[in-house]
Amino acid sequence: MTRERHLKGRAGEELACKFLRERGLEVVARNFRCPIGEIDLVCRDGETVVFVEVKSRKSSSFGLPQEAVTVTKQRRLTRLAQWYIKANRLEGQRARFDVVAIMWREKEPEIKWIVNAFDARP
Repeated sequence: MTRERHLKGRAGEELACKFLRERGLEVVARNFRCPIGEIDLVCRDGETVVFVEVKSRKSSSFGLPQEAVTVTKQRRLTRLAQWYIKANRLEGQRARFDVVAIMWREKEPEIKWIVNAFDARP
């Protein structure tokens, strides 16, 4: 990954954190890593654990940011969420998967929050 892309990804995650906090979510973990991968953000929305994938793009020439959360990525995120839930003894808690899609426009980034973007994938 290029340095510019890494910095843009970090900026996207920071923007997503601020955006979600402003909407009442509590960010409990950022870049949660385990042996099988990484979850961008883990939040709390009341009693619900929310696993958030942040995707950002500078243009739509390769599709919208949210389109990058493919079925393969959804399966990986499901496994990561299961790992997180087990590691933090959260079995039985409600959980969901959200996507925060950011399109970097010239003046203001365009943010789309997709609540319950997909169901857990086996």
